[in-house]
Amino acid sequence: MRINKLLSNKGICSRKDAARMIEEGRITVNGKQCIPGQWVEESDEILIDNEEIYDHEKVYLAFNKPRGITCTAEKTVHNNIIDYISYGAYIFPIGRLDKESQGLIILTNDGDLANDILNSDNYHEKEYIVTLTEKYDDEFIERMSSGVNINCGVTRKCIVKRVDDFTFKIILTQGLNRQIRKMCRALGYTVDKLKRIRILNIKIDNIEEGKWIYITEQEVDELRRLAGHKKNNF
Repeated sequence: MRINKLLSNKGICSRKDAARMIEEGRITVNGKQCIPGQWVEESDEILIDNEEIYDHEKVYLAFNKPRGITCTAEKTVHNNIIDYISYGAYIFPIGRLDKESQGLIILTNDGDLANDILNSDNYHEKEYIVTLTEKYDDEFIERMSSGVNINCGVTRKCIVKRVDDFTFKIILTQGLNRQIRKMCRALGYTVDKLKRIRILNIKIDNIEEGKWIYITEQEVDELRRLAGHKKNNF
């Protein structure tokens, strides 16, 4: 695999940080200066700042994101999720919630599991509670469930259940950018509040807003199984 992916999978740094270190001449492969995009093997001798690399302990966090926090590991972005959590070791968010939305985000340094979860072909469930600015009717529920034509095509069929006149629950198996907001807007409605409450088997229950907890070993094993992950590195 490429050197950037290997370092990310080992929980050492992001692919972007790997590219930066390569440009700075800090990485060698088998005694030679690493070049951008270089392919490597697990058996290769890879040094960063003349020190051997090693697999970092895998970290899995469940975070209840407040509004106003941006889901990016890019440090130059104001109010980014990494600075907000300030964990002290390399982690990154799996997927995103837009800045105006809140709720569950999983953060990890496990690049392989993240890729499995984000693979839309696997139809992984994510559940949300959505409140609109005005009352909706039964036709809205039916149209949302059947798929809505937004700017990138018709969305997949999904499960939508009424909570009250303004609020509904929705379970998606896609992760399109601002998908729920765009679906609602296409049907003539505006989202007032959007909260993600579940990703596969991981739920937001008992996590205070703005706080995070470690995901248990048993939950990670189940998360891997549901995500179709083959390798267990816990």
